[in-house]
Amino acid sequence: MERSVSDSPRGRYFEDFTLGEVLVTGRRTITEADVAAFAGVSGDFNPLHTDQVFGESTPFGGRVAHGMLVASVMTGQVNQAGWVLGTTIALLELTLKFVGAVKFGDTVQTKLEVTEKKETSKPDRGVVTLKTTVLNQRGEPVIQAQQVIMLRRRPGADHLEATATATGAGR
Repeated sequence: MERSVSDSPRGRYFEDFTLGEVLVTGRRTITEADVAAFAGVSGDFNPLHTDQVFGESTPFGGRVAHGMLVASVMTGQVNQAGWVLGTTIALLELTLKFVGAVKFGDTVQTKLEVTEKKETSKPDRGVVTLKTTVLNQRGEPVIQAQQVIMLRRRPGADHLEATATATGAGR
């Protein structure tokens, strides 16, 4: 049987996450080109993001990046780190609070803390809750979020035993 690299998950399984564990991504600088591309893709040409003169008249003193652009970078940073790549079954919930502005040239980094782990009725998966904070280059939070992710469990004897017990096949 032929297998490609994408067939083998490199992410961590449900049981690989520990309550209280903190994970930190790499950094990414938000550019004017990022904002222009996001405006084009999303259709959000609000002058707060696209008009320098308007931006200067706001409390921010200039244009700022779309909050949803920064949230998208957040999810991209988590995926690029590889922690849940190929092991995610579903993103069940994402709650966002935009608590600071990101200006062009700001550099952001995402910090995750495992705050909850729950078993499910299906033995091949579990649910992890991550307190997620996007920080700028000064360490100031710009997004506070919570992600609830359903993850695959590691294939193996424990999984097979749990499946047999759940289906009555192990009796």
